[in-house]
Amino acid sequence: MRVFLLRHGETTGDAEKRYGGDYDDSLTLKGQVQAQKLAKRLKEYEISKLFTSPKKRALETAAIIGSELGLEEATPVEDMRERNQYGILTGMKKDQAKKKHPDEVEDLEENNPHHHVKDSEEYFAFCERTLAAFNEIIEEENEIETDSIAFVTHGGPITIIFREILGFEIKGIKDCALFELDYDGNGYEIISADDVDSIEAGLS
Repeated sequence: MRVFLLRHGETTGDAEKRYGGDYDDSLTLKGQVQAQKLAKRLKEYEISKLFTSPKKRALETAAIIGSELGLEEATPVEDMRERNQYGILTGMKKDQAKKKHPDEVEDLEENNPHHHVKDSEEYFAFCERTLAAFNEIIEEENEIETDSIAFVTHGGPITIIFREILGFEIKGIKDCALFELDYDGNGYEIISADDVDSIEAGLS
């Protein structure tokens, strides 16, 4: 079974330099164009089902992809949403956050991903719910012999899947990045990774 991991396009929060994570922002016009380009690239693959994070930016990206590929409405998966990484900083412009919450920003920058920013989601809790949701869908679709599926999600969940399942560290996941995996029922093979700065074998 082919598995595609797709990151959403540019968001209003990106453009305004805000802390994202749990911030429920939408695609910019640029982000919509990025999603359209990604959708056209995906036409060469016969994707059977589309799953998505419930965040607006992912839903909007998935809608564009689904329309281009002629798929039914994407299925939202609550636990494939981005990590609430920024807690009380969520949605704040970064320059303002540094002035208002300097200690929280320092903790975030120095101890990421194991920081303790107030009201943020703990790293291992994020890992647990992301992997549980992903693995459940993979097992179900593999059992019914689905040919290929795609997830529209965020940088955080994609990083976790690579780190905890595949044993690779990835850096610099760009807007509308595309990762193609092959799952044989026992493990995964990385087929391609586009729009990412680097992928390196983990140390574990």
